[in-house]
Amino acid sequence: MPQLVRLYIRQCLAGFGLATGFVAMLLWFDVGNLGHLVTQSDAGGLALFLLWFFNGLVFAGVQFAITVMRMAEDDDTPSGGPRLRAEPLRIRADAPARDRLAPRRRP
Repeated sequence: MPQLVRLYIRQCLAGFGLATGFVAMLLWFDVGNLGHLVTQSDAGGLALFLLWFFNGLVFAGVQFAITVMRMAEDDDTPSGGPRLRAEPLRIRADAPARDRLAPRRRP
């Protein structure tokens, strides 16, 4: 199996493991009466599965993204070309005549 696929499977397992802990804490601490809703509802099992599954997808994606970003090599050389020294520019701005700015009077 390719190394990247093994890495992805490992990170998915870690993400779903984190989701298991997260959902367990949500139910244990009864956040937003979620624990009561899941245990007392007829569709509580489906709700629990969907909560775990979708949180697992999110956590697995985040785990994989963090792992891939941490794999980048450190590049000590600065990128881009030579830096030019910024010099101020003098721009002339003429103000319009005062009478053009005055509001017109209606007769």
